[in-house]
Amino acid sequence: MPKPKQFGPRNHTNPLIWCAAIICAIISVLVIITGIFVFLGYLTIKPKVPKISVGSASLDTIYFDQTSLLTVQVTVVIRAENDNAKAHASFSHTRFALNFRGQTIAYLVNDPFSVSANSSVDFNYVSQSSPIPLNLEASEAVNLSLRQGVMVFELKGTTRTRWRVGLIGSVTFPLYLDCQLRLPVDRSTIYPRCSSRSEK
Repeated sequence: MPKPKQFGPRNHTNPLIWCAAIICAIISVLVIITGIFVFLGYLTIKPKVPKISVGSASLDTIYFDQTSLLTVQVTVVIRAENDNAKAHASFSHTRFALNFRGQTIAYLVNDPFSVSANSSVDFNYVSQSSPIPLNLEASEAVNLSLRQGVMVFELKGTTRTRWRVGLIGSVTFPLYLDCQLRLPVDRSTIYPRCSSRSEK
């Protein structure tokens, strides 16, 4: 006579595991939906990183004597631009160094400021140097520049910009400016095509 089959107890899934699985599924769906909305918002707004640039520059005065002391006055216009249509941008920690052959002539600094949507703001810096003692090589470079009618300066520095990008929220970027300014000694104004780059 065959023996009756015996079945062991059924393994039931713990209700807590089911609850956890359902919650994870809901969270995953919400994350996907949020990502879709953020992506669509990004495509709609098309945010642009604000930038800084050199609007114009000129060498106003230059004095170079036989003792190899150099004194200059340079005017530089820094332009802050915000091409976003619906968001204002703020700038802070603005600091640039105006150099001649590795020697700093002046620092161009600014307090925090804002730029409205689709607009720009110009800042006019007039930098008067103290007498700068030059070594023989630098003195010869100045004499050559005077003969050629052009002096070369470097403008380097950083600022930080912050603006709001739709559902993403506020975004902050450091902006870096590194420009070579070839300034005529006849006080002519130049309009260099030099603007900032950004890095996360």
